[in-house]
Amino acid sequence: MRDSLPFVSIIMPIRNEADFIARSLGAVLAQDYPADRLEVLIADGMSTDDTRAIVQQLAARHPHIQVRLIDNPGKIVPTGFNAALAQARGDVIVRVDGHTVIAPDYVRECVAVLEQSGADNVGGRMTAVSTSPWGQAVALATSSPFGVGGARFHYSDREEWVDTVYMGAWPRRVFEWLGGFDSELVRNQDDEFNYRLRAQGGRILLSPRIKSQYYNRASLPSLWRQYYQYGFYKVRVLQKHPRQMRLRQFVPPAFVASILLGALLSPLSRKVRALWRMVVATYAVANLFASWRIARAKGREHFWRLPVVFSILHFSYGLGFLHGLVHFRKRWTG
Repeated sequence: MRDSLPFVSIIMPIRNEADFIARSLGAVLAQDYPADRLEVLIADGMSTDDTRAIVQQLAARHPHIQVRLIDNPGKIVPTGFNAALAQARGDVIVRVDGHTVIAPDYVRECVAVLEQSGADNVGGRMTAVSTSPWGQAVALATSSPFGVGGARFHYSDREEWVDTVYMGAWPRRVFEWLGGFDSELVRNQDDEFNYRLRAQGGRILLSPRIKSQYYNRASLPSLWRQYYQYGFYKVRVLQKHPRQMRLRQFVPPAFVASILLGALLSPLSRKVRALWRMVVATYAVANLFASWRIARAKGREHFWRLPVVFSILHFSYGLGFLHGLVHFRKRWTG
């Protein structure tokens, strides 16, 4: 029976994760999937902290599981993933991120859902958690439709076919069919890959059986940088796959553009000034209402932090997108 299970390659693209790798890799090494049907490939982006030493220590404590450390000179997720993929021997490829703790049955459920559904990619909900007050507010905001739009994997609790999932698990044939991740994309490489997959008729399934916890950004500057990059590189995804984009993905840049243009032009026109004030007031009311609803359900102490977090999510993504439009303006043909 064990020999009939597919061999699984877990790929972890990481860099400078010394503070967290013991938890994330520890959860990988604690899987209930047979150890002789599993390998773990750590694609390290030339870490400058103690990440590599910790990985080697953990690997030595689990000699029954194959753990390999692979250099990733490119230092970003897609180059690391592709380097590990080139050496992976698995029939199933499972991605695990460095700030994520997967459930003990994560790999087993990924394999089962793939086999039972016939999907080309499966994943679970991105359950965001944090221990700090600001981190908890970020977790709540990024787990709500007002915070992240229609990206179902952030908050859905039901099995459904979706556009994309968190991390992902694929039959190896998918990469033989489509190739690896786009090495140009510092962010959104998973979205871009899933666009390609769907464009070729592939199907992606979100399943509540696949469980993990993502330890999100706990500081506001790091959250700003993260979502600014999401918006910035989304422009390249748009240029490569314009038909795969969704209307919700244009809302933040359109909103930010209206705020900036309104502030610039309102001194010149009373009508523009009135319209600009209406847009600002509408957003403020929507932000406060969403914050109040979440705080009422999850804890009133979060109420004053949530409007700040929501504003950072929306403005950083929107500004990043607008910057990307300028930066990549000559790249619309490829």
